[in-house]
Amino acid sequence: MGQPSNKRSLTIARHRTSVSLEDAFWDALAMIARADGKSVAGLIGEIDRGRSGKASRQPSLSAAIRVYVLERMRKTREAP
Repeated sequence: MGQPSNKRSLTIARHRTSVSLEDAFWDALAMIARADGKSVAGLIGEIDRGRSGKASRQPSLSAAIRVYVLERMRKTREAP
């Protein structure tokens, strides 16, 4: 089975929320945020805003974050 989720509390869009992700996703999210010159909370806020505008909205913020990390990792691997 997979690793247990690690729940963290943060503020996005001026409200407190909790997000549960596996440690590998928290690590990847921190790496992406650092590379983009953003905070993890700021990046999660962007992911949250982006998912609300999509027709195929992810069922949860945690799912949206996992998909975002996966897509970023794929783009990184495909880059020349």
